Amino acid sequence: MVYEMTFQFQVADFKSGVTWYSILLNRKPDFTAHDGFAEWELLPGCWLQIAHGHPSGNSGPLRLGVFSIEEERDRMVKEFGIEFFDIQSREEVPVKWATFSDPWGNRIGFFEYIDEGEKQNKINDRERIK
Repeated sequence: MVYEMTFQFQVADFKSGVTWYSILLNRKPDFTAHDGFAEWELLPGCWLQIAHGHPSGNSGPLRLGVFSIEEERDRMVKEFGIEFFDIQSREEVPVKWATFSDPWGNRIGFFEYIDEGEKQNKINDRERIK
């Protein structure tokens, strides 16, 4: 039985990586065990780790569910100067999504439920497990 998970990106410049991901996630790391390592608990038991190292390039994407994919895309363009990226959708898929890269080549993305009722159910589920 799986009860927790971690996902790790490596960054060549750790200090810049922590700053970049702190802006992306709108908060400082929850845990810093030692130099060159930081973690954010994104959801209960779901951790994103940033470690100093050699990025493998094109890892991911790690996609994060957001309230408004358009607002988050605009924030990424403004905050990081990321090139404007397209939002994708398909009729048979209940979400729209987009992918971009951090400065080290790690692929990240966002997704948003198209149906507002389904989106609210997911948000309510998250609140129940807090």
